[in-house]
Amino acid sequence: MQLEPETSQGDLTTRTLAMPAAANPAGDIFGGWVLSQMDIASGICAGQRAQGRVVTIAVSAMTFLRPVYVWDVLCVYCSIAREGRTSIGVYIEAWALRNRIGKREKVTDGTFTFVAIDANGRPKLLPA
Repeated sequence: MQLEPETSQGDLTTRTLAMPAAANPAGDIFGGWVLSQMDIASGICAGQRAQGRVVTIAVSAMTFLRPVYVWDVLCVYCSIAREGRTSIGVYIEAWALRNRIGKREKVTDGTFTFVAIDANGRPKLLPA
């Protein structure tokens, strides 16, 4: 078993409180909600790099490690993993701060790919 690092990789991009509306009857937050929070955070990161609008084109290497519960604070960290001419790969880690003030645990990670687009929705080159 590989030990996970105690520190997160990347920059803190978003923090969101997991509320009951995003949970199943057992109090576990739906994976789709976590995925959407990761997409929001990585879109912010990619948009800053592209200096403009970006769209998500792929989600890969997504791994759910632990559940997220109601009242956890979901902290999402992002870093640029790779760049192409028009595309940006963002590595994301999501960590849960248990019950808003408790232990911090890594709950998931993944890589999202974005494409920079122009005003017409067509791919555009990334700025230097």
